[in-house]
Amino acid sequence: MARQLTGLVIAGLVALLAGVPSLAAQGPSAAGLWQKIDEASGKAVVWFLFIDRGGVYEGIAAKLFQRPSDASSYSICSRCRDDRKNASLLGLPIIRNMRRNGLRYEGGNILDPRDGNIYSAVMTISPDGQTLTVRGYLGFELLGRNDIWYRLPDSAFKQLDPIFVAKYLAGQHPTIGSVSPVPHSQNSAKSANPINPIR
Repeated sequence: MARQLTGLVIAGLVALLAGVPSLAAQGPSAAGLWQKIDEASGKAVVWFLFIDRGGVYEGIAAKLFQRPSDASSYSICSRCRDDRKNASLLGLPIIRNMRRNGLRYEGGNILDPRDGNIYSAVMTISPDGQTLTVRGYLGFELLGRNDIWYRLPDSAFKQLDPIFVAKYLAGQHPTIGSVSPVPHSQNSAKSANPINPIR
């Protein structure tokens, strides 16, 4: 009887553990440093740092690059309507409340600091961990727009503002992504002038 009970307990534990996906089975994580490229110019617009805050991911503007069309005074979110109003664009949480589901991140939102609008959002990371498709939408996911962002190499962390690093990466090893970046033509970690905005 005791032997049968032990066998049932072991079988139950095996079944329970088999139903829980491991982190490795979920694939690469969005945590790390990403670059958004301007489609027209092919130059960097902004770098984002994604941080995992207990299973909820947040994307923070980590480095800004000025474009010729940008006003030089465009450095705060003056049109934001929530707790981000008049906050500096550098260090501004642009993406909030993303929850991981394998390679997909759901339930979050994305801020457009140009007009202060907040859209529902989803993200999908490629299986190799090198690209992140960010989709903002109104109402239905079909009514949205995709942006493709590119993972930056670990060496790019050295180019971040020290104040930003102290605030968001204090005490952490700079390698917070789960994969090593693969170089590609649009991943220009040394482009444009750091300053402005997110588009």
